[in-house]
Amino acid sequence: MYKLCIFAGTTEGRELVEMLPNDKISIMVCVATEYGESLLPNVEGLEISAKRLTSDEMTELFESKRFDMVIDATHPYAEIVTQNIKESCTRTGTEYRRLIRDSESIDGAMLVRDIAEAVSCINSIQGNVLLTTGSKELEKFTDIEGFTDRVYARVLPMVESVGMCEKAGLKPSHIIAMQGPFTKQMNVATMKSIGASVMVTKESGASGGFYEKAQAAEEAGAKLIVIGRPKDNEGLSFPDIIKLLESRFDISIRRDVAIVGIGPGSRSCMTGEALDCIRNAECLIGAKRMLEAVATQGQVQYDAILPGDIADFIASHGNFRRFAVVMSGDTGFYSGTKKLLPLLDKCNVNVIPGISSLSYLCAKAGTSYENVHLTSLHGRETDIAAKVRKHGRVFTLVGGDDGIKKLCRMLCESGLEDAWLTVGERMSYPDERIISGTAAELSDIDFKPLSAALIEHETQKTPVTQGLPDTAFQRGSSEKGAVPMTKSEVRAVCLSKLRLMPDSVCWDIGAGTGSVAIEMALAASCGHVYAIEKNEEAVELIRENIRRFGITNISVVHGNAPEALAELPAPTHAFIGGTSGGMRDIIELLKAKNNSVRITATAIAVETVAELSRCLKEFGFNDKEVVQLSVARGRGVGAYTLMTAQNPIYIFTMQEA
Repeated sequence: MYKLCIFAGTTEGRELVEMLPNDKISIMVCVATEYGESLLPNVEGLEISAKRLTSDEMTELFESKRFDMVIDATHPYAEIVTQNIKESCTRTGTEYRRLIRDSESIDGAMLVRDIAEAVSCINSIQGNVLLTTGSKELEKFTDIEGFTDRVYARVLPMVESVGMCEKAGLKPSHIIAMQGPFTKQMNVATMKSIGASVMVTKESGASGGFYEKAQAAEEAGAKLIVIGRPKDNEGLSFPDIIKLLESRFDISIRRDVAIVGIGPGSRSCMTGEALDCIRNAECLIGAKRMLEAVATQGQVQYDAILPGDIADFIASHGNFRRFAVVMSGDTGFYSGTKKLLPLLDKCNVNVIPGISSLSYLCAKAGTSYENVHLTSLHGRETDIAAKVRKHGRVFTLVGGDDGIKKLCRMLCESGLEDAWLTVGERMSYPDERIISGTAAELSDIDFKPLSAALIEHETQKTPVTQGLPDTAFQRGSSEKGAVPMTKSEVRAVCLSKLRLMPDSVCWDIGAGTGSVAIEMALAASCGHVYAIEKNEEAVELIRENIRRFGITNISVVHGNAPEALAELPAPTHAFIGGTSGGMRDIIELLKAKNNSVRITATAIAVETVAELSRCLKEFGFNDKEVVQLSVARGRGVGAYTLMTAQNPIYIFTMQEA
């Protein structure tokens, strides 16, 4: 087992301790105080030294432990400690590596060499001063004019730190004892509460909250004075340290990946947790428009949308330890998160939810969403009219330049021109637009891409049981008589035998009036039905009945079976209600399309019964059933009701289970 010593006086040092595999590396961590020890991650088997070590004590420690490497992750300004670690490594022949933070550069900041130059700058500026440089060198700032009245110091909440403030002459009311990290908003609030016109900080890097301080100073209208790092502060960045350890010790370090829901889009609608993950990421991944909305200055960005591309980039860029993948809206609502998660099995993944466009739009509309059906038209084919008819309240994401127009026109074409829409465009941005109206009223209005819509319409009460009354369907008439129709009682039994699923793909072969096809479509509301019929008059009747029921998940196919079936999508279920011969060829084609297709066929003529019986044997169905059904209906004759028998019918059900 390899032996490693880490002087973990910074966030980076603590993160390194947490990332290293303790089954392959024995780690000792050195921190200066018990407080520093309390910040360390809870890692099993970790050896800790929690006191300030002299140069001689370091040398003695290195000689006794014989570490393979010592990593100096102390603060960039802890020059004496770094010098002592270096010298002790040289004396003991121990490999020394310095972990440094990346340098930062902020436009408008005053960069100074040291505290003396900072004091000189402060004395040329009027107003109160917020020092965020710690307590150890506080006395060097006492040369600031009006020190006790003007200066406020933010230090760690420790007795030692507060004592140094008092020793320097600060008033108790000017001591801000708090533990970071601090957000920009927290920094702004602190500066405004003390009326600060100057903030002093060190070049502490992203993990030290440098950007949050710089942004807060700009928002508060204060000068930012930055004390530069010591010139000899050279070493390896965190990614380079990781690469070195992986190659030297033959280990694999798991990367941290945060999948972050950024809500509707603007930073004002992101959660604090989401903002923290984005700010702390070394590399941001996502669609270009989202990266532009959330990235901070200096962050590495990778424009990618496809889950495979994102996972490949993370796997091939071991020089980063913290990734944030930004997703629009919420991570659990029509998000790429679902497909990305299984591809990140070798990473430490944290999913951060965001405010969904659903909750945002409903809040703007002043309504709840507890009974809203959720769907998406963004890059998807969805029978939106059927969903509106079924659920009454539907929320959908909409993409494309004419997405909302197309949605409204689909509703109008399906007889839902009076459906009420609330459309959200550019939600959460300054140019947000929320507009309401009927589908007819909004069908000619231009909307931005990536809008969202809440659709509301009074639902039609449709029985959930099978076997709608025959009178619900138009049947037509001609010289040859009415178009054939599978009667209610037979239809109910046949549909029951089919065992349809919500997403079934159904064929109704010899559809007649379309009564079976329509009930199939009602049952398989998320699927699709193909009604195949050769008779032209019957085809028009099917279309008329479809319009009467307002159903949109049926396609009418005019043609003879089996020829008309060849180009149709493979069915999961098929009903054969009538043919002009060719039963065997139809069943053969069905099985060629889908060997597990479930088939229900009816027969009145004894010849058809014989042909279906032969098919049961020839095709070797192992799930098969034959039912002979006799139905009699009552009819009034004077004061009496007499039962009139219908033609007896055979119902064949078959499937290769």
